[in-house]
Amino acid sequence: MEFAFSDEQEMIRESAESFLADVSDSAAVRAAMASERGYDPELWQRLCREMVWPAIHIPEAHGGLGLGFVELAILLEQMGRRLFCSPFFATACLATPALLLAGNEAPKARWLPQLADGSLTATLAYASNSANGLEAVHASVRAEGKGYVIEGRLRQVVDGHSAGLLIVAARGASGIALFAVPADTPGVRRRLLPTLDQTRKLAEVELAHVYLGPEARLDEDGQGAALLEKVLQLACVAQAAEQVGGAQQALDLTLAYVSERQQFGRSIASFQAIKHRMADMMLQVECARSAALYAACVAEEALVAGGDAQVAAELPLASALAKARCSEAFFHCAAESIQLHGGVGFTWEYDPHLYFKRARASEAFLGAPSWHRERIATALLGEPA
Repeated sequence: MEFAFSDEQEMIRESAESFLADVSDSAAVRAAMASERGYDPELWQRLCREMVWPAIHIPEAHGGLGLGFVELAILLEQMGRRLFCSPFFATACLATPALLLAGNEAPKARWLPQLADGSLTATLAYASNSANGLEAVHASVRAEGKGYVIEGRLRQVVDGHSAGLLIVAARGASGIALFAVPADTPGVRRRLLPTLDQTRKLAEVELAHVYLGPEARLDEDGQGAALLEKVLQLACVAQAAEQVGGAQQALDLTLAYVSERQQFGRSIASFQAIKHRMADMMLQVECARSAALYAACVAEEALVAGGDAQVAAELPLASALAKARCSEAFFHCAAESIQLHGGVGFTWEYDPHLYFKRARASEAFLGAPSWHRERIATALLGEPA
């Protein structure tokens, strides 16, 4: 695959880098962390109106730009680099793919235009416990009249306290099913959770006898598990791209610090031991970027109708590889950043601790590296996990 960006993609990268450098500096990130919503609503609307990022991979028929997953990955790398606090990941990387891949056209027509113009934010709520993948789905659904009733408690929902739309996964008689649930539906209760990574808010969502009409269901009968599995794989690719940006910024912050710090009359960046560690960090970043870009190319074929089926079939392995590799690279770079900053590396005034917390939290989110490697081994060896 060709990993060199086109002129249009390079323009997207440069504009994202410039915009986020202005609006998501350390002070802005810390202000968003301290707020209950977790982001600046005015900045979110500006991002939607001026940059039109939530619409980037939504088809033009639904009010989007009709671009691909690679362009989305470009934006996510820059967002991860700046720890950008917004509902973008939850909306564009969790909820939007679920709607794009839905077998039911009614939810697409209703919700995608609102997601594209930024008037609505959304998220995916599927996990009831700490398990990974489909094993975490324990909310229940049953048919009642012409519609459905959902009950259950969903945890670790990204931006679940503020999202206007919840894509909910629940188990029923025919297996897993996905539903588009407006957050103001009677019976929906939400609670913000304390988190390690304060730059990304998580919530608990309780569903108490929530009734939905048939138009709320996204999947065709019996296809919900496959739909959710694919959405989670795409989310892993998106998370990997974001982790690459975080790893790159940890490297950049550390290089700037060791170049300034003087010891024995010279910059510590001139010491051979420091050079070796910086080189190791750069290698981690470049390997992670390659894995993330390859997975993004695969995801692009898997997401669009009429994509290359042979390439799209690699999504389970490509997403698992990218998530495992990028999680470890980000954590390595964030940990090294704290160490090479010396005595100030862990203090609140410096930023490395923010990247370390994001690295640790994102490593566990959507499956730890060991879990993804087990899935890769299972697929390659053809043996049960």
